Amino acid sequence: MGLLLLVVEIVAPVLLIGAIGFGWVKAGFDYPTAFVTRLSMTLAVPALIFTALMKTTIAPAALSAVMLAALLGYGLLALVFWGLLRLGRLSVRTFLSPLTFGNTGNVGLPLALFAFGEAGFAYAVIVFAVMAIGTFTLGLWLVAGGGSPFRALREPVTWSTLLGALFLWQGWQTPDWLTSGLDLLAQLAIPIMLLTLGVAIARLRPGQLRRAFALSALRVPVCIGVAAAAGLVLGLDPVALAVLILQLSTPVAVTSYMLAVRHGAEADADAVAGLVLASTLLGIATLPLTLAFLI
Repeated sequence: MGLLLLVVEIVAPVLLIGAIGFGWVKAGFDYPTAFVTRLSMTLAVPALIFTALMKTTIAPAALSAVMLAALLGYGLLALVFWGLLRLGRLSVRTFLSPLTFGNTGNVGLPLALFAFGEAGFAYAVIVFAVMAIGTFTLGLWLVAGGGSPFRALREPVTWSTLLGALFLWQGWQTPDWLTSGLDLLAQLAIPIMLLTLGVAIARLRPGQLRRAFALSALRVPVCIGVAAAAGLVLGLDPVALAVLILQLSTPVAVTSYMLAVRHGAEADADAVAGLVLASTLLGIATLPLTLAFLI
């Protein structure tokens, strides 16, 4: 019973804020998603990543191990899902990126913070940064059917990660007044992401839900198994391993749907919307179970 209450306390704030975003839209209130997303990804999330890396007390070697494990994990996931999609004769362009890259920002960051504290949050930020860079390189290349793989170099998330890693490596700190300002910006990130997740789910027009639920159900054990294998191979400590498993097993990211809307066909966007909805609904059950096992 004590473990169940702990898991509920961890998951409840995430569900609550997401539900507020969902209810906001259903009540007919305006929510400018394009503006909020740009604000979040241009200012709040980069500030969050930079300050988390700069201020962490975790050894750089441990963070590097998590980064390598995340790279290995996402690489293996891409290979596994590519093979499964080919076997199932499903579109690699439509499904590979959503199945590979989970919602490590909107869902993973707050869960890691509530479940594993500041240390877990620092590890989660590393995985999130790797996911974001992968989404805007491989993911965008797949959805757009080509284009420059260097698109990620135009994303503030990429530069905040590199700059934060440099400050961590050198032991540098920004002046107190600047750190305070960046902290204020960073505090916007998680609430905004959770609200936007609820808003996005409320606005989805999912198609072919039976297939979406089948793929989502298959995705969970694959992601957990791959993350565990990658973490054990690289010898991650228990907290880092738990965070890696949690992050890689988060539901399909809303970002995948946004990219599909912008660069894919309408059928692609509807299929990805179905994956987002199905995996998020399944995540309400699977994430608490995963957390209970990890804790």
